[in-house]
Parts: sequence; structure tokens; C-alpha cells
Amino acid sequence: MTENTTTAAASTRAIAERLRIPVIAAPLFIISHPPLVLAQCKAGVVGSFPALNARPEAQLDEWLAEITETLAAHDRDNPDRPAAPYAVNQIVHRSNTRLEHDLQMCVKYKVPIVISSLGAVPEVNAAIHSYGGIVLHDIINDRHARSAINKGANGLIAVAAGAGGHAGMLSPFALVQEIRQWFDGPVALSGAIANGGAVLAAQAMGADFAYIGSPFIATHEARAADGYKQMIVDSKAADIVYSNFFTGIHGNYLKPSIRNAGMDPDNLPEADPSKMDFDKKSKEAGTKAWKDIWGCGQGIGAIDRIVSAGELVDRLAGEYSAARVRVCV
Repeated sequence: MTENTTTAAASTRAIAERLRIPVIAAPLFIISHPPLVLAQCKAGVVGSFPALNARPEAQLDEWLAEITETLAAHDRDNPDRPAAPYAVNQIVHRSNTRLEHDLQMCVKYKVPIVISSLGAVPEVNAAIHSYGGIVLHDIINDRHARSAINKGANGLIAVAAGAGGHAGMLSPFALVQEIRQWFDGPVALSGAIANGGAVLAAQAMGADFAYIGSPFIATHEARAADGYKQMIVDSKAADIVYSNFFTGIHGNYLKPSIRNAGMDPDNLPEADPSKMDFDKKSKEAGTKAWKDIWGCGQGIGAIDRIVSAGELVDRLAGEYSAARVRVCV
């Protein structure tokens, strides 16, 4: 284990001690904002948001100040029930012209966890390590995982088949198995995890945390359109399509949202991944990815109503405890 992963292992233990259940709430593009992050952290799971959700870029300073101050106040008022830490997602890709500014804000506020996506860059990792923060990097295969750790990431988020947004194609069993053959540091697993039993299953496979996104879209605090939330409640796994048409990178999307945009979800053309553009293809079709074409994972069959983030965590915690009793005999 490298020095970075040794440090992160200690940090992971410290984080786990502050979690009600071993869950990291995934950063949801457009949707995650301070009210959702704060509700997640107060409920006992890691809350997160993409830095790019704060627009204009000056708003990121305001958001980080609000989150930092509110969680500190919560901890003062609830010493026996401190909030979980929070995370900020940074898109480490040449198309992100805000990365330097947003990274400076993370350093300023000493963001506990940074989730890096679409590029592993040593300088980004070094900036977060400078104040004791940890970096978890999104990966979809073992090759990307090795590259991320070699470039200084502390841990990994294994995005397996069935996850919402830009998901991979590998079975979670295969992906975690390959990573654990060589890596002992922190691993979060993503891919259709929507109930407490699946959280326990992620741990049984070797992950430290479950990484959950889609269920949090259908919460009151989420900054998502009401129609989006209801579509998740009404849909099942069969209503998800895997396509790279909208951004150049394969992802999972709700078929009804594609139909509403006037397209056939079962006959979408292929995009050129070498010309990745988060909006280009969908704008050419008269729509916008994420705003009109709604991302979602395959685990939504477990979502039957719109609830608060706290209620969702309550459900997950109850199911997790029941699953432990059921299988740990």
C-alpha cells in the first residue's frame, strides 16, 4: 500500500465512524446543491455535489462557506450525533475551464473529500493532499483504476454496470474483484444500489462504501424537476437506455425523457467518443443532456415515492440492519 492509500485508509476509518451506514451520496449534475448535501450529511451519509453545479463560479465560494458553517453548527449542537463529512466532485477534463478556480476553493475550505472524474491528474491530487484531504477517483475498469492510484488518488469509486449517468459496462462482481487483487485502499461501489441490502452486498464484495445517486434524485431537497422525480418513481430497470449519443461518453438515461424529446430511445445513433462534448449532440437534437435528457441508474425499481433525504437514509439504514441480521447468522 502506498503512503497515500495508507493515509486514506486511516481517513476512511475516521469517516466510517461518522456514518450511520457506509454510503456516499453521488454528486448529481445540476441536481445536487447545499440543501441536499446538508440533508444527506445530517442524516449520516457523505453528501456531495459537483463543483460545476455552482454557477456562476463565484457561487462555489458561497456554497462551500454555507456547507462548512452549517455542518460546524450542527456538530456543536449535536455532539453525540455529528454530521457526516461532505465531498466535492471535480471534472478533471480539458473541457472544464473552471478547474483551477474550483480547486482553489476546495483548498480554501479544506474540503474533506474530493471526487475526481474524467481524468487523473497528479497536480489535482497534490493540491487536496496539501491540507489532508483525500481524493476518490471515478473509474469504470481496472486499467483506469491502476492509473488513478499511480497518479496519486487515495481511493477509487468503481462505477459498474447499471449506475446512473456515465456508467461502465462491467459487472460489480468482476470490477471489485479485479481491484481488490492489488489495491487495499478505500473503494466505493456504484451500480444500481438502491436499498440497504445492496449496501451490505457491496461490502460483502469487498467495497468499503456504497455509492448511491439515483434514489436521491427523488427527494424533496433535490434540485430536479418534479417530472424527473415522478418519472423515477414510475420507472423500472427496463426503462433505462445505455447510450453515448448525448455526450460522447456512454451513460444510462430514462427512456421516457428521450421519447419526450422526440427521439426513439431504442434507435439512438452512436457518437464519436474522441469528440466528447457534454452538450453538443443533444443540443443538435434540440435538447440538452441532463436538463432534458434525464440520467438514472437501473436500481430505481426500489423507489416508489418521493421522500425527504432523511427519510431515504432512514429506509436504507433499516434495510441495511435487517439484511445484516438476515445473512450474518
